[in-house]
Amino acid sequence: MNFFGTSLRYRKKTKQILKLRATYEQMGDEELRSQTALFRERLAKGASIRSLLVEAYAVVCEVAARVLHMRPFPVQVLGAVAMEYNNIVEMKTGEGKTLTAIMPMYLHGLTGQGNFLITANDYLANRDAEQMGKVYRWLGLTVMAGVPVPGHESEERDREKIYGSDIVYTTNSGLGFDYLFDNLAANPEEQYLRHFNFALIDEADAILLDNAQTPLIISGIPRVHSNFYESADRMITMLNEDEDYKRSDDRKSVWFTPEGIARMEHYFGVDDLLGKEWYELYRHLVLALKAHFIYKRDRDYVVDNGEVVLVDRDNGRELINMKMQSGQHQAVEAKEHVKVTDEMLTMASVTYQNLFRMFGQLAGMTGTAKTDAAEFMEVYRLAVFQVATNKPMIRKDLPDKRYIAQTPKLLASLETVHTAYKAKRPILIETGSLSLSNLYSRLLLRERIPHSLLNARSAAKEAKIVSEAGQLGAVTVATSMAGRGTDIKLGKGVREKGGLLVLGTERMANRRVDNQLRGRAGRQGDPGSSIFYTSLEDRIVVQNGPKWVRRYTYQHANDSQQKIRPHGRLGKVVDHAQDQLSNNGRSARFSTLQYGEVFRSQRDSVYRTRDEIMQATSFDRLINGVFKHVATDFVKEHRDGDMAAFLDFIYTNVDQDFLPQPVIDHPEKMKDPDYILKLMKSKLAQKRAALSDDEQWHYFQRVILLKTIDTAWIKQVDNLQALQAVTMNRATNGRNPLYEYQKETRRTFNKMKQAMNVGIARNLLESDLVFNEDGTVQIQFP
Repeated sequence: MNFFGTSLRYRKKTKQILKLRATYEQMGDEELRSQTALFRERLAKGASIRSLLVEAYAVVCEVAARVLHMRPFPVQVLGAVAMEYNNIVEMKTGEGKTLTAIMPMYLHGLTGQGNFLITANDYLANRDAEQMGKVYRWLGLTVMAGVPVPGHESEERDREKIYGSDIVYTTNSGLGFDYLFDNLAANPEEQYLRHFNFALIDEADAILLDNAQTPLIISGIPRVHSNFYESADRMITMLNEDEDYKRSDDRKSVWFTPEGIARMEHYFGVDDLLGKEWYELYRHLVLALKAHFIYKRDRDYVVDNGEVVLVDRDNGRELINMKMQSGQHQAVEAKEHVKVTDEMLTMASVTYQNLFRMFGQLAGMTGTAKTDAAEFMEVYRLAVFQVATNKPMIRKDLPDKRYIAQTPKLLASLETVHTAYKAKRPILIETGSLSLSNLYSRLLLRERIPHSLLNARSAAKEAKIVSEAGQLGAVTVATSMAGRGTDIKLGKGVREKGGLLVLGTERMANRRVDNQLRGRAGRQGDPGSSIFYTSLEDRIVVQNGPKWVRRYTYQHANDSQQKIRPHGRLGKVVDHAQDQLSNNGRSARFSTLQYGEVFRSQRDSVYRTRDEIMQATSFDRLINGVFKHVATDFVKEHRDGDMAAFLDFIYTNVDQDFLPQPVIDHPEKMKDPDYILKLMKSKLAQKRAALSDDEQWHYFQRVILLKTIDTAWIKQVDNLQALQAVTMNRATNGRNPLYEYQKETRRTFNKMKQAMNVGIARNLLESDLVFNEDGTVQIQFP
């Protein structure tokens, strides 16, 4: 891509918009409002959406000035232009991304439904839909928030009205779950998400990269309840480390030793714990082992009112209604001695990567994106375009302060906090985890320094605390991602004291997040500074640094001299560990994408079939095809003409009242698919005669088809998740895990389709119809 040529083109359009704005300034309100109808008329006559860009943006600029009393700066207009051309626009914190977004959103809103602004949380989605929505409504477009207002349940939303709007402000999870629920609907009236035209993603790096691997999962059918969880938990508490199990140096992995396996076999009185017979018991023991040594209370989860609630380790947010899959959540519940909930089958699943790749056009905006430009282009076909600040950025980013051990590092950072507090300079202390934010808060209390602690438990409270963090003497402790989407504005007298000081207590997962933290200070030309305190005991080094660093740290943790010179061999350890973690993250996301593509192809096929069924006016052709497949498949699998197998198949799936004499007299009929097909059609004709009303017959067929497909697909989704875990382990045997996964999923998908066809036939032919006095008909499935 020719960046300079592209930049020149965007700047040229920006100048045209700014020049044209003067024309719209002269218009009265009614004439200005009428531009929307004129734009839509041109679109209806075949004009392209980009041919309207200059005029539409100029109109929005003028309306924003009249309605919001905010006139976009030239750099904001430039950013809005770049968004229209498949870019993630990098605009620094405080540069007004929220106002910038209304230009491309209005432009795409002219086309009607299917245009979304994806923001960080429910609070921001509701806030921006209300505030920025004033511009769209003034211009005659419809806009709604796609998430519930505080204090209301998600089920109370009018989804038909929301997704019938021209523009929807929502969250990534809100949109993702609504998409999954849409594809579990039983009739077209329950489907609301019909268009995926345009999505503009705020905090694009957090959503498209940091959360890319997070699967959205709808679970709803309980598995058979296992009684192994408590037994496995008791067993783990009796084992000894190094003797019965071992942990990796980075504490990310744990495994049983041969001695541990033998001890557990003796305890449970089984011969071969690793054999097929005791597979379920061994699976539960592995889950219990991980529950005790991988998942930590108050770091990965909290226990609240007798429930295990997951916690986002980076920002401390409680992940309400989310559970670990494959029994891990239940194993943690057993460990904490709370009620063990049912393990659920996965009914539907999609990753954010696949969700946003469904859109016809994507754009994004964030304060940090350039460091991951290659990944944005490779995965989403989005370039990164950097927009200069409206005023020169004068923030001072100070060199890191490096230490050997964590305790001297934290004590040194406390001295900096003391100095700032005495000078009444506001300071924002950013931590990399919930547990560290709590620890730092206790240190400040010990030092008698009043402060706000922000663990991002409440989005609305979060915004208020962050917005007040720039006042004189304010001390705020926050986790790394808390407060995204909310600016820190400096109070009176703060500029003279050097502006906001951002203090990082450790380096984050990648430089992009570090830059996001630095960007808290120095907004809109304000003064400010940032500094990071790091140590060789930081999580990022322990988990990603070489072993010699851990040995060195252990040997010198109590040295009187704790500072590390920036240019020695220890000076780059943190940087290298951060690079290693970033590379691992990219590899993991790419692997998730590859696995997700296999899943996506099957999901799209099933959802497409469901949509066709819900829109169909006749099912004759489809059902006839299903019957042919069922008959042909049975004959292929039973070429020997086994009478018992044939009769079992017919009685179970076709006709309970079948008289076997014809096949006894003519055994060759068992090998004739046409004969089986004839039996199926005959039984279907009997059903049709019993259900003479055309509408009821159509409804009966549709319900049978959808229920059978959903049942088969739910089993396949659950199977695919288990397959991914199993095949990834095969890498240790020298096999390509992705190839193994593709091979297995093709086989299971074909098996699913075969079982689904038999299920459709059985449910159509063997269901009982119960006719009620009010004229309704109930279906009793076999």
